[in-house]
Amino acid sequence: MTMNKQEVAMLSDEVEILMRERNRLLKVVGAAAVLVANADPESFRNEAMDAAEMLSETLNALPEETLKDALESVQAAANR
Repeated sequence: MTMNKQEVAMLSDEVEILMRERNRLLKVVGAAAVLVANADPESFRNEAMDAAEMLSETLNALPEETLKDALESVQAAANR
């Protein structure tokens, strides 16, 4: 299957959109990881503690490389 120039351009645009979205998501994950790492569980109410545990479990389930990329995206790698 041969793609024409228009199809290649559309595919390239879509890849760019996906890469920008990945970068935004990495920043969110990085910020969440920093928040969890610096949070004082003693200061949480029960509802917040449940959410923090869920967030922590989700972060822990990420591949190490993804979490590293996320921390680097918020320049937090040195703060781990």
